[in-house]
Amino acid sequence: MIKVENLIKAFGPKLAVNGVSFTVERGEVLGFLGPNGAGKSTTMRMVTGFIPPTSGRVAVGGHDMVEDPLPAKRLIGYLPENAPAYTDMTVAGFLGFAAELRGLRGEAKRQAVNRVVETCFLEGVLYQSVDTLSKGYRHRTCLAQAIIHDPEVLVLDEPTDGLDPNQKHEVRTLIRRMGEHKAILFSTHILEEVDAACTRAIIIDRGQVVANGTPQELRQRSDVAGAVSLRVQGAAGPVVAEKVRQLPTVRKSVVLKEEGATVWARAYPQAQARDGEVEQSLFQLAVRENWKLGELHVEEGRLDEVFRAITMPDTGRAEKEVTRA
Repeated sequence: MIKVENLIKAFGPKLAVNGVSFTVERGEVLGFLGPNGAGKSTTMRMVTGFIPPTSGRVAVGGHDMVEDPLPAKRLIGYLPENAPAYTDMTVAGFLGFAAELRGLRGEAKRQAVNRVVETCFLEGVLYQSVDTLSKGYRHRTCLAQAIIHDPEVLVLDEPTDGLDPNQKHEVRTLIRRMGEHKAILFSTHILEEVDAACTRAIIIDRGQVVANGTPQELRQRSDVAGAVSLRVQGAAGPVVAEKVRQLPTVRKSVVLKEEGATVWARAYPQAQARDGEVEQSLFQLAVRENWKLGELHVEEGRLDEVFRAITMPDTGRAEKEVTRA
């Protein structure tokens, strides 16, 4: 439904977007992640036809956004950054206006407005002017205009920006539900939204795609993915780290924290270690050394660590490591 090929956007000598390519299929929710200034909003503006690319191609539903823009734009619902709206209109008036812009009239218009009012929980503010709304309700109103024509493609730029935790949960649930039968592209810098709503995610940095995969695939790129964390009592941190490092199934050990008689540590498995082998050897070590084992679990990997490693590769590590020579 969305096909982006080698998209480039230059503002003078600055390349805001530099060779971005990706696709979004029907039934897919693609999270577009990146630090501020990475090129997320610029890419989404080109995808929706709001600004033209310097070079490259965007196709929506098979229609080229530059050469055949109207059929492409008819398929899209767009929530821009900062949720713009006509503030002197009431919510009902603004949504009715948005419906008419999308070609809806009469009963079809009334049904469309009623549907999005219910979907976005706007019943209580329907006859308030937009300029009297809280930021959260204004955001919901602008999301409602984006879906009022029941589009096949949704492009949402920071759809939960400024919402309270309950409102964020509602919007993420809505995106996940709509994503079952639409193609959705939404940008965010909130990593928890990847797990909450996305079937796949792209990380963009300095105008280029630097990672692309499912949330689980991205987590596997974390340095801690597959490592085993443990909490023990009965030995000092350096002793725990050294004893753990000496295990044949372990290539590296780190002390994460030490408070009083309690040590938190992590063991990184050898490449050839089998599933469950490191956990078993750590448990046996604790029994031999008469340590009190309070916790033992395998790390899934963390998206925040992957994000930092990709977008801030020079960031130092604070862990105290003991590595096999």
